[in-house]
Amino acid sequence: MAKLIKMPEIAANATSAVIVQWSRKEGEAIKAGECLAEIETDKAVIEYDADSNGVLGKILAAAGQEVDVGAPIAVLFEEGETQVDIAALLAAAGVAVEPPPGAGATVSVTATAATTSATTVAASAPEPEPGAAASGRIFASPLARRLAQERGLALAGMTGSGPHGRIVRRDVEAAAQAAPATAANATAAAGRDAPLPPIAIPNTPEGSAAFTDIPHSGMRRTIARRLSESKASIPHFYLSADCRMDKLLALRAEINAAGIRKISVNDFIVKAVAAALQSVPDMNVSWTEAALRKYQQADISVAVSTEGGLITPVVRNAGNKTLSAISREIVDLAARARSGALVPNEYQGGSFTVSNLGMFGVREFSAIINPPQAAILAVGATLSQPVVVDGQLAVAQVMKVTLSVDHRAVDGALAAQWLAAFQRCIENPLSALI
Repeated sequence: MAKLIKMPEIAANATSAVIVQWSRKEGEAIKAGECLAEIETDKAVIEYDADSNGVLGKILAAAGQEVDVGAPIAVLFEEGETQVDIAALLAAAGVAVEPPPGAGATVSVTATAATTSATTVAASAPEPEPGAAASGRIFASPLARRLAQERGLALAGMTGSGPHGRIVRRDVEAAAQAAPATAANATAAAGRDAPLPPIAIPNTPEGSAAFTDIPHSGMRRTIARRLSESKASIPHFYLSADCRMDKLLALRAEINAAGIRKISVNDFIVKAVAAALQSVPDMNVSWTEAALRKYQQADISVAVSTEGGLITPVVRNAGNKTLSAISREIVDLAARARSGALVPNEYQGGSFTVSNLGMFGVREFSAIINPPQAAILAVGATLSQPVVVDGQLAVAQVMKVTLSVDHRAVDGALAAQWLAAFQRCIENPLSALI
């Protein structure tokens, strides 16, 4: 018997998601565990697998469309089934689907009987699109898809240079560079009397400069919403400290000279944050309306900048991992964050966040708390500064850090105690490694 496939709640507390593309066409068979569609959450693109064998009989939500969680997105036929009364199936499920007004619209779902007229749909198998695989699927990274959409380019026909012919960013950029030249050649070949293309006139209200409106991505909307709520509802307070980095930089140089694995300053910082949380466990908490939630291990979120916005993959149980394991994990998580390949459990559920802008030369800054966490550490650049040692003026490598804290969950004295523990770990890095 045919059944409805509904939009899953892929990310916690998500109310909707966008279908990037269907991996099967109507009329094509699929087995349990095979990818049925790619769905974009606010942070990443997730492959949604079929939970049973069957045939994709009818697609109810087109690629590029935003759909409410729980709304029907397709009808899965049983093997051998060829015709299904869609309206009757929807009525039996107790939902009604309004016809979408166009691509990108939100499908609205109500808990009433279906009012759609009875429609019989026969499974069919249209010809694959040019440039698609035999299954009809075009293999491209999420970043490549986003860039192509922003630049008005079709992925079909592009030659992928990524693994197994996957279309990646450089392929889209190459196609974008070739597009103007191709258009110019076509105009020249058409002759002097060929009509000129329309000129795009920017929106320029009198007295203002020209501008272009770039539609918000789902990730950017989520960042705006969450951080606005954080700054407006969480009582932030801030503590700063100067950390002497000479011993850490010397140890890092010694480790990297051994050639086993290149360790970054940020790897040491993540390890020191975890060690400080183990030393001051009352800092490893978050606020809830019912209770103060105390975490049993240090799960450190690491802020990673991507073209779509900021994402914070999590290094789980960082306090019990070696420095090389932390380094390896951060490199892997950051690479997959930038390609949009993280799954929700890799960027949700951290207990403390590290945001490092030191590599951009930023001396110091204050970060906004990443809810529901209670603290975030903003890390600045390591710079040569004058210091006083035993009454004598000297030069040392100094890194300034600023701790943002939720005053509902943590008081000032406790936060100061944690910051002192972190400073000790940074200035005596071997203590954090033992």
